[in-house]
Amino acid sequence: MKARSRRELEDRLAKRNVPQEVAARLLDRFEEVGLVDDEAFARAWVDSRQRTRGLARPALAVELRRKGIAEETAREVLAEVDPADEEEAARLLIRKKLRSMRGLDEQVAARRLVGMLARKGYSAGLAYGVVRQELGAEWARDD
Repeated sequence: MKARSRRELEDRLAKRNVPQEVAARLLDRFEEVGLVDDEAFARAWVDSRQRTRGLARPALAVELRRKGIAEETAREVLAEVDPADEEEAARLLIRKKLRSMRGLDEQVAARRLVGMLARKGYSAGLAYGVVRQELGAEWARDD
């Protein structure tokens, strides 16, 4: 069974026609005993999605919002994300993607890589900087 946020559980109970007041009492009790913990869920989600998908904080914030995590809880959890880890995740994404871009012009590769990072929530400044450094290193190895 996978971990879920309180709102996800509320939605699932509503789909099964569980009365709202019963669902609320049940979920309140689950929170009391520690079976439902949105903060712990958010931390685990951020860690997992950053490791597996390489997502940056803005993209993670959108996902947490979709999962029903409170804005304040999401802000607290995302504040714990180390910017150095985020930059390293961007570098790993670029290095992996560069393997399939060997024959491309440097400008075309740079544009595609920056676009990929932007879709994953990275800021333009970080994306351009990391792409420039990684492309420079890749092209230097090829010479």
